[in-house]
Amino acid sequence: MGRVDEPALVSQRHHELTAADGTTLYVADYLLPRAQARGSVVVMHGLGEHSGRYRHIAQFFNECGLSVRTYDHRGHGRSSGARGDVIHGDPMVQDAEIVLDDFAASFDAPPFLFGHSMGGLFACRFALSRLSPLSGLILSSPALSVRLSGLEMTMLNTLDRFLPWLGVPNGLKVDKLSHRSDVVAAYKADPLVHGKISARLLRSMLGSIDYCQSHAAQLTVPALIVAAGDDHLVDAEGSKRFHASAPASLCELRMYPGLYHEIFNENGAEAPFEDVRQWLLPRLPAA
Repeated sequence: MGRVDEPALVSQRHHELTAADGTTLYVADYLLPRAQARGSVVVMHGLGEHSGRYRHIAQFFNECGLSVRTYDHRGHGRSSGARGDVIHGDPMVQDAEIVLDDFAASFDAPPFLFGHSMGGLFACRFALSRLSPLSGLILSSPALSVRLSGLEMTMLNTLDRFLPWLGVPNGLKVDKLSHRSDVVAAYKADPLVHGKISARLLRSMLGSIDYCQSHAAQLTVPALIVAAGDDHLVDAEGSKRFHASAPASLCELRMYPGLYHEIFNENGAEAPFEDVRQWLLPRLPAA
């Protein structure tokens, strides 16, 4: 979700954490001075990309008074693992627990959790699983539903049976990420972006979609969903369906007609940024 005009950021710290199976996870923190920080947030990126594309998101949260942790999912960016692959089980959620708990130890209150697209799906799964305390959940164009044709399902079942680890083209419509040509060009030129997905990762995503939709009523933390109204990468009906099933007192939904998938990289990104700010600030302690 990165921009060509990279912002200046506060103190950065780059390091690694180790997942339960030995996978190394690249972590980048954008830390405010402790006296200035009103809270914290962990950012989970989308399929095929990496945390470096979220520098402007980190800057935004810094400006809101939050210290920020971003990290690369296994099989993505600077983290280890086969590109676009996961082991069986729920490794994305288990990795998030390690990353989040390590960050939370430095703050008095639980962090917020922000997730985009695939990251939004696994962030939602994490919140519903109640693995760690959260102050709130922000989902950006979350993959709470995806469109798969009959042929694609047949291919998934075949690969899942014989070559579950094999990374195949993920089929993302890159030109539909944003109306901004500079964003699309930067994505295509980014050496840390890949276009692969394995049957194991897709199966994990589909299982998480089912889990989130069936457990939406069990949401226990404040949640804001900000979703593209003209999304060609995920099915925005999933966000609507989740919102309809979640407790009305906890879950809010904002749709942005005409915007493509990466709403914070779009012409008109001011609206979702402001909506997140207005939702977030009342939930932070006084400065």
